Amino acid sequence: MNQPVKKRAYVFLFDGFSDWEIAYLTPEINKSKACELLYFSAQGQTVHSMGGMKVVPDIALEQMNTNEVDLLILPGGTAWEKGENNVLDQLVRLLFEQGKTIAAICAASAYLGQKGFLDRLQHTSNDLQYLKGVAPQYLGEKNYLNTLAVADQNIVTANGIAPIEFAREVFKKLNLYSDVETEQWYQLFKNGVWQE
Repeated sequence: MNQPVKKRAYVFLFDGFSDWEIAYLTPEINKSKACELLYFSAQGQTVHSMGGMKVVPDIALEQMNTNEVDLLILPGGTAWEKGENNVLDQLVRLLFEQGKTIAAICAASAYLGQKGFLDRLQHTSNDLQYLKGVAPQYLGEKNYLNTLAVADQNIVTANGIAPIEFAREVFKKLNLYSDVETEQWYQLFKNGVWQE
């Protein structure tokens, strides 16, 4: 009997990535039997998070095969605002064109805005003025929603203060849990309430 093919979620890591912004979603994906979680950096090099964690990624960017990517997760960090992560441009464009899910939180959403991926999709970020300031080429103002997290087509965006809402939208995209289970998880971590 054939085993179902696992989905693959990839997290891009870089020096100064905002570790707390992915801290709710990565454990849930990692323990899932339906999804494999992989970390990568530009050269496969060890990176240090904003919180000082030293992380050794699984692979380098050049080792990635876009056909094996179901979800790309982009945590925030000031490197996006400084244009230091443009090494991802080709990968992100290919994944976007293939309809693969790209999930970006905080400053990583500004990167998507800078590259034009948010121009025709509903999205959010830290703030509209922040997004326009950090991403001068951004043309998606009419599609901006002042909310914590948004999923539209193959793009998930979130405000940097919303790692729990970000996780919830990612879980939905991966079909990680049923709608009821996802809401139970959300209520537990957001409000400290477990609902049967």
